[in-house]
Amino acid sequence: MTSVLNDPTLERHFKGHRDTITSVDFNCNMKQIATGSMDSCLMIWNMKPQMRSYRFAGHKDAVTSVQFSPSGHLVASASRDKTVRLWVPSVKGESSVFRAHTGTVRSVCFSADGQNLVTSSDDKTVKVWTVHRQKFLFSLHQHINWVRCAKFSPDGRLIVSASDDKTIKIWDKTSGECVHSFYEHGGHVNYADFHPSGTCIAAASTDNTVKVWDIRTNKLLQHYQVHSGVVNSLSFHPAGSFLLTASNDSTLKVLDLVEGRLLYTLHGHQMSSASELGNGRGSCDEVRSRSGSCAQVLSSRPSKSQTSRSPGTRPSSAQPEPQGAGMVPAVLASTLEHIVAQLDVLTQTVAILEQRLTLTEDKLKECIDNQHQISSQLQTRS
Repeated sequence: MTSVLNDPTLERHFKGHRDTITSVDFNCNMKQIATGSMDSCLMIWNMKPQMRSYRFAGHKDAVTSVQFSPSGHLVASASRDKTVRLWVPSVKGESSVFRAHTGTVRSVCFSADGQNLVTSSDDKTVKVWTVHRQKFLFSLHQHINWVRCAKFSPDGRLIVSASDDKTIKIWDKTSGECVHSFYEHGGHVNYADFHPSGTCIAAASTDNTVKVWDIRTNKLLQHYQVHSGVVNSLSFHPAGSFLLTASNDSTLKVLDLVEGRLLYTLHGHQMSSASELGNGRGSCDEVRSRSGSCAQVLSSRPSKSQTSRSPGTRPSSAQPEPQGAGMVPAVLASTLEHIVAQLDVLTQTVAILEQRLTLTEDKLKECIDNQHQISSQLQTRS
């Protein structure tokens, strides 16, 4: 007989960033959390209340993504300043810089063996790096718009990428070839990741949906329409039976992949949320989330009988559970979502204008240098 899951409860609340938190990740030892923020800083938080947090400065613009290495001895960060940094999470906060992208770097991810990094960028590319030599290896080109996310498969052989061109692509890391593209989403794809088994992927989209595909048959397995806003991110439970999603509707939802249904809706954040499930290396399975300028840690303990099952293989559609009295009215939520979407468009426009201005400045400098060279040559001849 299957036992019932305990209700998730708020465990810790961290506050220290000066602007919106964009990314969060647990150390494998479950004693530290890394967060990145629009304030251009990376922070390392200790789970014990009496231990201080550390603020690392180095990026010149917003930090968009952070991740601990599998060993927990390094932290990688991606930034709007077009660079990737590799940090040693110690008091000194030493870091080395990776440069190859020509646009905002949206995500960074370690391979399971910790030997490689994969990054995605507004320059429409996915890039692979070596950690040991700290060098750029190669780029993956086929997306025709910004690439929001890129992840290694559990065995490191494949890479999944999600893009504003509304596609999810599966790449062979060895050959650099695109194995398959999924076009089923009606909006930009914000996030994609592999199931722990490596046989499936899930993707979150601006069309408010989450979809799960079998990459062996390239068929849609499950389609969830449980959020009322853009879905920002998702994370599989290490056992593969549950999927946590986060949305602009200010909620996180726990999906039961075996039954194909919504299990929990978690409230608490006042703004859009992003989320991940803990790595399962501890006394409990941690649910981590962030929004605004604070990070929250929640705890939930799935029973052994539930976590031992594998994902279902039938297509399904889970409907939203009844909304509580504390929810934002649908009309207001829709209006706020529209405003956020417009602000995102403005932000993207400004970013494009900045890139064009930079190119114009470079061209102007080149013209001035050429004129100086011509003047020098004429003076020499005369």
